[in-house]
Amino acid sequence: MNDFPVLHTERLILREIVDADAQALFAIHGCAEVMRYFGSDPLMELAQAKALVATFSHWRGEGNSGIRWGISQKSDGKLLGSCGFFRWNHAWRSAMVGYELAQSAWGQGLMQEALAAILPYGFHAMNLNRIEAQIHPDNAASLQLMPKLGFVHEGQLREAGFWGGKFNDFVQFGVLRREYLEQA
Repeated sequence: MNDFPVLHTERLILREIVDADAQALFAIHGCAEVMRYFGSDPLMELAQAKALVATFSHWRGEGNSGIRWGISQKSDGKLLGSCGFFRWNHAWRSAMVGYELAQSAWGQGLMQEALAAILPYGFHAMNLNRIEAQIHPDNAASLQLMPKLGFVHEGQLREAGFWGGKFNDFVQFGVLRREYLEQA
């Protein structure tokens, strides 16, 4: 397997998520407020965060079904969250984008900066033609973020996810390679 593609932005380093990140990942994924729109219930044990690190590694390795970057601040290296592509369908040249950010980092434009760095990777290195995002209808910040990155609102998926003891809807967004390249 090739070296992990480290990406740099003005304020961030997007890097591989490693075992040493499990505690920070647990703090983020264990927070009910952070996870309320994520699509899964909060983690309850550190062992679950360690398993998540292994899952992300598997996506890029034998699974070849995606890639997940840890989002770290350049200033102190602290893990603030993650972002990446999953459900990579090689034949269709499509994937989903997913992300989460520690509550302490909200409202600073960091996720827009991180996603703006990984989208070119998806279209060029992964040869994607389509990147999709599914956003909970109450997640105002993400609903505002997607159009800023060139994503187009495509509709609503009714009761497409189950977490928090109930079925949840998603707002469907997508961006095509040609649309992205036209705006770049």
